[in-house]
Amino acid sequence: MTITEDTSTDTPEQAEFRAEVRAFLAANAKPRQEDSPFAINAHTSEAEAREAFETGCRWQRTLFENNLAGLTYPVEYGGRGGHPWHETIYREEAARYDVSSGFIAATMAMLLPTLMKHASDEQKAYYVPRMLSAEISICQLFSEPGAGSDLASLACRAVRDGDEFVVTGQKVWNSAAQFCNWGMLLTRTDPDAPKHQGITFVLVDMSSPGIEVRPLVQPTGASHFNEVFLSEVRVPVANVVGEINGGWAPARTVLSNESAFIGGGSGQSLFETLRLLAERFGVLDDPVIRQELAVAYSREKVLGFVGDRIMSAIRRREVPPVDPSILKLFIAESKVHSGNLGMRIAGPAGQAGGSEESRWVQFELINRFGISIGGGTNEVQRNNLAERALGLPREPGYDKTKPWRDIPRS
Repeated sequence: MTITEDTSTDTPEQAEFRAEVRAFLAANAKPRQEDSPFAINAHTSEAEAREAFETGCRWQRTLFENNLAGLTYPVEYGGRGGHPWHETIYREEAARYDVSSGFIAATMAMLLPTLMKHASDEQKAYYVPRMLSAEISICQLFSEPGAGSDLASLACRAVRDGDEFVVTGQKVWNSAAQFCNWGMLLTRTDPDAPKHQGITFVLVDMSSPGIEVRPLVQPTGASHFNEVFLSEVRVPVANVVGEINGGWAPARTVLSNESAFIGGGSGQSLFETLRLLAERFGVLDDPVIRQELAVAYSREKVLGFVGDRIMSAIRRREVPPVDPSILKLFIAESKVHSGNLGMRIAGPAGQAGGSEESRWVQFELINRFGISIGGGTNEVQRNNLAERALGLPREPGYDKTKPWRDIPRS
């Protein structure tokens, strides 16, 4: 794989940082090998998933030890105190190497900006450097069996007992919860308040007595997701992020950052893989296929441009100029388009073939709808855009002002 970047416009400060990153990567990382464009990136066992998680943590620690973690975060919290261009240059140079912080990069992208906005100074001083060094790895404990798309209806109960909350409830679809040592947890602390107003956001040590993690085995053999049971788990009140009963605000920040992260994509060009697929199946000259490839190319470019704008704003701790929900919605729809297009190109071989290309097409087809659900369904994203970006009236509902305990639940 050949990656070239135009460095002629670097300022002297940028050129100096680029040289620092290049020297660091040359000393600490392996150059990326040329992989097949049709290789499937999916774990097939629990051991393989754990090794990938631990490898990501090790790399994050290496970055921290070399002052390359948290490039835009304040020095007093373990960061470098740099600018968004530091992140851009690092990503450009790291693309040549087989390195990644893996799963914890996702939760850092979701939670670190949330802590900077909502946490106390003491909490920032404790959690931010420990997350940047991978001493703390955090899973998301939001969704419940009866509270997925309508997350604010969650029922996991937290009752205050002096300086602690006693938490009892169930969470589900918790990525890497079996590996992480901390969790960001949404709890119901006031059942007499409307559902959005009685929620509290807390950070919980996953080794606390009363926490049980049960992996959910997927068809691949790995367990990316888990269900988590909490039985009278004691959590210090000092672990509350934001205000007691005001947890919906930091939760919304996490969800917005999650949409931006998911919408940012993997950095690989799906269009190039689809174009190569069309070439191998001899349909590159088909006018209909060419038109659909043009659509895939255009969508990929739009995602890149919009994603860069949103992530640059988040790194500056600014409100994104574009609502992240539009990015999440657009990538979900683009994934459906690319999965359908891959099957259209491959034809019967996409369903029955055993070649590397056929397996890739089958994987894309099966997984085309997953991103439409994870991180908030398309319907939720459309509601967010209607209300937040377009200023339309809120979706009517009888339960927005009723006490949570009076709302019927299944």
